[in-house]
Amino acid sequence: MPFVHIEWMEGRSLEQKRELTKRISDAVAEIAGIPQDRVHVFIKDMKADEYGVGGELLIDKKRS
Repeated sequence: MPFVHIEWMEGRSLEQKRELTKRISDAVAEIAGIPQDRVHVFIKDMKADEYGVGGELLIDKKRS
């Protein structure tokens, strides 16, 4: 049973999440040779104050 974890910045629509889940599930099922209903996709929307790059939170980089 494959588990796929996606972490990305918040702001994507529900329709984008549905499309991502569908495409990932299709690809994993095809490559692994398993039924699509065995593929689990977890999506985590991160806020800009929960992610840092280069010593700065992303929320602070947006203000610069």
